[in-house]
Amino acid sequence: MKIALVTETFPPEVNGVAMTLHRLVTGMNARGHAMNVVRPRQKADSEGPIHDFPEDFVRGYPIPGYAGLQFGGLCTGRLKRLWREQQPDCIHIATEGPLGVAALRAAKQLSIPAVSSYHTNFHSYGRHYGYGWFQKPLMGFFRWFHNGTRATFVPSEDVQSTLEGEGFANVKIFSRGVDTQLFGPHRRSEALRESWKVSPDTPVVAYVGRVAAEKNIPLTIQAFLRFRERHPGAKLLIVGDGPERKKLEQKHPEFIFAGMRRGKDLAAHYASADLFFFASTTETFGNVITEAMASHLVVLAYDYAAALRHIEDGQNGFKATYEDEAAYLAAIDRLCEEQGRWPQIADEAVLTAQGLSWDAILAQYEADVTDAIKR
Repeated sequence: MKIALVTETFPPEVNGVAMTLHRLVTGMNARGHAMNVVRPRQKADSEGPIHDFPEDFVRGYPIPGYAGLQFGGLCTGRLKRLWREQQPDCIHIATEGPLGVAALRAAKQLSIPAVSSYHTNFHSYGRHYGYGWFQKPLMGFFRWFHNGTRATFVPSEDVQSTLEGEGFANVKIFSRGVDTQLFGPHRRSEALRESWKVSPDTPVVAYVGRVAAEKNIPLTIQAFLRFRERHPGAKLLIVGDGPERKKLEQKHPEFIFAGMRRGKDLAAHYASADLFFFASTTETFGNVITEAMASHLVVLAYDYAAALRHIEDGQNGFKATYEDEAAYLAAIDRLCEEQGRWPQIADEAVLTAQGLSWDAILAQYEADVTDAIKR
């Protein structure tokens, strides 16, 4: 198959959606398909090609209030010219911005089958960015957009259930694997821990992700402070960047702020910690959870998305009832009481992660896209 992926986020940007889409493209190409990418041009692209597969660039515009990300323009005509030449069998639209709308229009006008994927709960970001009043019409737009394609791919069963309840049709699961060659206990670095000024016995709690309001970082910090009451020498490691970072650095100079990390360096930061607290309530999946599990960390997360699917409470990690802050903080006490079992729990987390094969996920995606094309 020839598939054109249209997206407004992709490496060199670093986020869960970008990494997932990169894995999709490289994985499908490795399976013998021809998948190329249409995306906004980024600063890094001026230095020459950064990927070994075809890419077509459109002009990018900054997203207000979300520095570092951008959306593409409403370039329907350009996409029609591009796809008349390339003649793809299917268009996969991964983001719902102006570029996605243009892609949907172009696909319909050219009679090319289109599928879509739902990666980000932007409608639930409203209370963090001041547009909570807009959540209902925004969901209406998403429903119109995705129902204009032949299938909508989501990362988990709870997102599937939510969207079906909102009137979305033909919702399919495109789950997430984890690269256990990259993420694993073999990446642990005592030299890195020494640079953090922690001893081998000092518990290091990690947070990895965008340092932004929608990630509920204040609750992660509350959880860490509660944990530190039981473990006075504990350190909090924050890996990532975002609009809240500067304020947090000023308020908590005792925390370790590692900034943005990639590849093996990111994997080493995961594996050199001991625990992973993630209090976000806006994920559609949460790749960082399975990456932390693969890295031999004891994970605490809310019981939805990746944690709902992959964490057995008290066995390979810990969970708290979704959006229940009191339950999340109480889980810290349970976690501390199980300190003697942390190595066993982390071992079980690694075993779980090792069973998350990208091959099986891509095979199912291939079958679902083939079915969508035939309908």
